[in-house]
Amino acid sequence: MSTPPAEVTVTPDLVRQLLREQHPDLAELPIAPVSHGWDNTLLTLGEHLCVRMPRREAAAALVVNEQRWLPGIAQRVGVPVPVPVRVGRPGHGYPWHWSVVPWFEGRTAAEVPVEERSDLVEPLALFLSRLHVPAPDDAPRNPVRGVPLRDRDTRVRERLAASPDPRAPDLLALWEELLPTPEWSGPALWLHGDPHPANLLVGSAAHTRERGRLDLVAVLDFGDLTSGDPASDLAAAWLAFGPEDRARLRAALDRRRGIDPHTWDRARAWALLYATLLCASAPEHPLLGAIGEHTVLQLLHT
Repeated sequence: MSTPPAEVTVTPDLVRQLLREQHPDLAELPIAPVSHGWDNTLLTLGEHLCVRMPRREAAAALVVNEQRWLPGIAQRVGVPVPVPVRVGRPGHGYPWHWSVVPWFEGRTAAEVPVEERSDLVEPLALFLSRLHVPAPDDAPRNPVRGVPLRDRDTRVRERLAASPDPRAPDLLALWEELLPTPEWSGPALWLHGDPHPANLLVGSAAHTRERGRLDLVAVLDFGDLTSGDPASDLAAAWLAFGPEDRARLRAALDRRRGIDPHTWDRARAWALLYATLLCASAPEHPLLGAIGEHTVLQLLHT
């Protein structure tokens, strides 16, 4: 699955023009492109800041959601998140709102071998338990996260039918087994929406050697921020961990939130859903493909 093409080209010169007009005290800091994802282009701004620019119209509203909701979420989750420190508006031919956010040093959990992620279990459980509280009625709506499994049934079947993976029939059988699981009947809870280990930032290699443990430095990319069934976030148990650490995460969350078995069954189905998407991304994004492969192994063999 290919990254959608950019609808606007974001360059350091464009960012500097916008900063000079809207945030002149930041305008002369060094600017360097970092990456472009599905929705946004990222550029470092000096040593401690990052500019987050939507690269297509479908993502423009997501940045506005982050600007509105992340400050309140950050106050309770116990882990740093990219709360905008400045907000930008359209200008110089750029059509959407944009953000200046903190730049967190570290590496993603996806770059750490799965068997070395045990230290992340407790901080991730704390983050999820504090995030998953009832959301207000005007919280963002996302049609592909936190929704009933049946809303995603057609798309999962399409991906599996198109997959060359010989395990696709086994994954389809598991999906069909989990699909009838009773739906979430509680209030719509706040959700991160994209809980894979490439969105978990951990202590840098030097920091890890010094402390002898892995720290959860930040949780990144709230572009899919929404409300709904917490099972779609709890899929992280399969995306990020092996059997023992997954059991520890489940126990830690069960202690804090009293999560019912049906929710964990739906979480397993959501892990399968994410795996089909991540595996399809492998040719262009090998790191995401590796997360998908790990998840498939966890779903079928543990």
